[in-house]
Amino acid sequence: MSTIETRLAELGVTLPDAPAPAANYVPWVRTGNQLFVSGQISADADGFITGKLGADMDAEAGAKAAKACAISLLAQLKAGCDGEIDRLVRVVKLVGFVNSTSDFHDQPKVINGASDFMVEALGDKGRHARSAVSAASLPFGVAVEIEAIFEIA
Repeated sequence: MSTIETRLAELGVTLPDAPAPAANYVPWVRTGNQLFVSGQISADADGFITGKLGADMDAEAGAKAAKACAISLLAQLKAGCDGEIDRLVRVVKLVGFVNSTSDFHDQPKVINGASDFMVEALGDKGRHARSAVSAASLPFGVAVEIEAIFEIA
């Protein structure tokens, strides 16, 4: 088992198979030493994590949805590294979209669910630049979507 997967296991996380794309795009693109991962929507073993922040979901529940996105991002990272997730050098950037009402202003707190998980799971390799923005809606009514850029060896 890889070092990263050992750490994930300590946190009680097993990476799922990398989710397949839902339309005409690829889940990731590797160019040089960077891996660009398409937006991963909030889902877990029970299906999509849906809701609108500021209406029927609070920031804490949104942060859990963002963590689910982060787990999918790591699954895509593993796939993009031909199964060798320890090729990760660092998380470069996350861009998080939060399905929220116009008067909800805690998008950063929601995306912290992903950011905090990346640092908890990856240590300093998980520290990254980030954007956290509101969206009027997201595919399938999910609460959060996050895309990532990783540096790999």
